[in-house]
Amino acid sequence: MMRVSLVSAAFDPHAALAEFNAGRADHGAMVSFIGACRGASHGAKVETLELQHYPGFTEAEITLLAETITRKHDLLDLLILHRVGAMVPGEAIVLVAALSAHRAAAFKAVEEIMDYLKTDAPLWKREIGPGGARWIEPTPDDYARRAKNEDRT
Repeated sequence: MMRVSLVSAAFDPHAALAEFNAGRADHGAMVSFIGACRGASHGAKVETLELQHYPGFTEAEITLLAETITRKHDLLDLLILHRVGAMVPGEAIVLVAALSAHRAAAFKAVEEIMDYLKTDAPLWKREIGPGGARWIEPTPDDYARRAKNEDRT
């Protein structure tokens, strides 16, 4: 069972993680990543982060990746919960959790998914602060990390 959800309201990643893992005894490892909205970026205050997407299309693209990663790493379960819309510093942006028989597969799966979400997922990010708004693009380091991780698997 795999779940990919884009949500516009704030969510509690710890509660979502507890629900995802509740009553499970079929795995040897659970690895998770929680990403949060920062209050500063590139030396400037962030008041709001906006994530835009194409409803339906974005979910479908992320689901295709999730299915591929689930098969590739023989995961028992996978959860991807991602915010869209406006959020403020401190709020969770993303939760990725993987269940597998062994830790190595779960770690690799979560890392690969996060690299994809950072570099190629159809999500557009804009930070708004006192100096105005600016679009956020993946950095060369983001692309290099994704390529390195793809080479390792």
